[in-house]
Amino acid sequence: MIFGVPLQALLGQLVLGLINGSFYAMLSLGLAIIFGLLNIINFAHGALYMMGAFAAWMLLNYAGIGYWPALILAPVIVGLFGILIERAFIARLYQLDHLYGLLLTFGLALIIQGLFRNYYGVSGLPYAIPQALAGPVSLGFMILPKYRVFVIVFSLAICLATWLVIEKTRLGAYLRAATENPKLVEAFGINVPRLMMLTYAFGVGLAALAGVLSAPINNVNPNMGADIIIVVFAVVVIGGMGSILGSVVTGFGLGVIEGITKTYYQPASSTVVFVVMAIVLLVRPAGLFGRAS
Repeated sequence: MIFGVPLQALLGQLVLGLINGSFYAMLSLGLAIIFGLLNIINFAHGALYMMGAFAAWMLLNYAGIGYWPALILAPVIVGLFGILIERAFIARLYQLDHLYGLLLTFGLALIIQGLFRNYYGVSGLPYAIPQALAGPVSLGFMILPKYRVFVIVFSLAICLATWLVIEKTRLGAYLRAATENPKLVEAFGINVPRLMMLTYAFGVGLAALAGVLSAPINNVNPNMGADIIIVVFAVVVIGGMGSILGSVVTGFGLGVIEGITKTYYQPASSTVVFVVMAIVLLVRPAGLFGRAS
């Protein structure tokens, strides 16, 4: 017993919290990449997360393409849509105040969600778990569906790989340099506009990938992005705006905190993220891993 709660129940909630944390981490990672490297507050991120889930659902129901190919194809499709958004709208805002990007992407999110809501309604559409991941697995202290274990492990792997690429490779160095001094990077023969376009596409592709992972757990719904995006923005603020490592660590950490809160006082689980955000901003306005301007 820990503070009146059986250890088995507490460990079970921690694991369930890691599942939510997996989605928080992947979504906030995409947001951090777009803000940290492009200085754009991408409020359309939740809508693009929803598009990833719908892309997987459409591939299955309209083209007969199953989960595993959709895990690759859906992020690519949404990433290509992100390229259209970046070329048509975002590219015009790089030199302007952050507020313009926030307002534009917020409007785009409303348009995208409205279109899907009008066509598919608001009731959730089921998406089957792949056969290879069906069934339970025993963790010793609880029985958990295999698919949820896969989500945690896969999300960790994607987040780690993304961090390594951005922080430890030459490509990541080019991306960071293009943000700081684009003219100098262009002098080395790097196509900076193309680099920024692909960076935005990669960020929204991560959101779409999280949407595909979420589809078998949470029914595919036009409102699924709106329900999670506010929490994800709080995760990014707590971790530090633009901090890749901060977004990943905070995403998984807040998922765990939500799980613990559900164990002791479930009504507070929906607000604990914002309480943590308020405390962090009072103590460290730049966020846990952010740097002061």
